[in-house]
Amino acid sequence: MSSPEYSTDEMMSIAAARALDDGMSCFVGIGLPSTAANLARRSHAPNLKLIYESGCLGAKPSRLPLSIGDGELAETADAVISVPEVFNYWLQPGRIDVGFLGAAQLDKFGNINTTVIGSDYADPKVRLPGAGGAPEIAASCREVFVVLRQSKRAFVEKVDFVTSFGHGSGRGDRERLGLPGAGPTLVVTDLGLMRPDPGTAELTLTHLHPGVEVEQVREATGWALKVADDLRRTPEPTEAELSGLRELKKAGE
Repeated sequence: MSSPEYSTDEMMSIAAARALDDGMSCFVGIGLPSTAANLARRSHAPNLKLIYESGCLGAKPSRLPLSIGDGELAETADAVISVPEVFNYWLQPGRIDVGFLGAAQLDKFGNINTTVIGSDYADPKVRLPGAGGAPEIAASCREVFVVLRQSKRAFVEKVDFVTSFGHGSGRGDRERLGLPGAGPTLVVTDLGLMRPDPGTAELTLTHLHPGVEVEQVREATGWALKVADDLRRTPEPTEAELSGLRELKKAGE
């Protein structure tokens, strides 16, 4: 039987969803992270607890939310609490398993920029939406997953501005700053998967998505990308995964 047809974005969303286990608590950002988290809850992880920055705990949206303030989140949540309580009681004490984030720029140590593009903060080439709750998520969640389309513009050797701290300049920087969470443990792109090297914390290619070759990933990366010795292939999406993702997206149209 032939494999189902799918886009690189669909492969990325499904690969990201697979990384979430049933029963986890997940702090979700809008966009690609929200797509992946909601797909996981609808498929293999029905007990995944989705937490949004607006104070919605255990949200179960029937469609993809347009923002963290989307009424669908509050209407379907187990509880709606204040934003300070989300951060002070749930996030900062390390009660949330995974923070799922996007980025405008990501460097080889998993540091995230969503603030400015360009070296001059006062007069940048592009001023981005900013931090929101991402710095706290990156600091305090037990681990962080990042989902981002891969290009040299996005995957840079050093971010122009550190909005959310990853692994700084290498292993040990988080500990020196007293950050409780493990930081980025997985980066999901439309080409493959990356994880930090156990010794250096530099992002290393561990999986290639179907049909992708190592050279393609290197050409889309702004640093000399390291490749794991036991490089693997990501399994292709199943028909059930694809239909679930497409139904989720269609519900929001």
